[in-house]
Amino acid sequence: MKVIVIGGNGTIGRAVVEELGQRHDIVSVGQSSGELRVDMTRPESVQQLFRKTGPVDAVVVAAGKLHFGALAELTAEQLAVGLQDKLMGQVNIALAAQHHLRDGGSITLTSGIVSDEPIRFGVNATMVNAAVDGFVRAAAIELSRGLRINAVSPNVLVESMPAYGPYFLGFEPVTAARTAKAYSRSVDGLQTGQVYRVW
Repeated sequence: MKVIVIGGNGTIGRAVVEELGQRHDIVSVGQSSGELRVDMTRPESVQQLFRKTGPVDAVVVAAGKLHFGALAELTAEQLAVGLQDKLMGQVNIALAAQHHLRDGGSITLTSGIVSDEPIRFGVNATMVNAAVDGFVRAAAIELSRGLRINAVSPNVLVESMPAYGPYFLGFEPVTAARTAKAYSRSVDGLQTGQVYRVW
């Protein structure tokens, strides 16, 4: 199968490319690196990406920015970071992908553990990740042509603990390689409307 991995040079993305690349033809996409480039926040950039790739069998999104900060100091601009990038960026990809996937194809988005387990300074992350999960469940019942959509909700990664560890005190991190297995379940399986929790 031909699989687009958006965020393919990120920590999760590299593991997903390695896992899926054993069986599939991978097109690695990023905002500033990869075989192709896309700005997920701009629908016209997303459309241009799919014009370049042509029909595909699966789309994986392992990208998206969030803001971490105290609720008392949050501004609308800071909240917009996650809303415009990780949430609407992934939604933009999904809306376009449904028209470029071959019959039976799949879309896999990324949320995160804080959708269910909020953390201090994580209001933006919890709000966005919960919305991604909700979008996936709702979109799954409307997709046609046998198309499927799922989300992967990983815990904080072992590889990311140096940067994010202070936000996730008491959490048991998971490896990127283990997380990548959940993306494989989505791409290679038959389920739809699922949130695969890697905790």
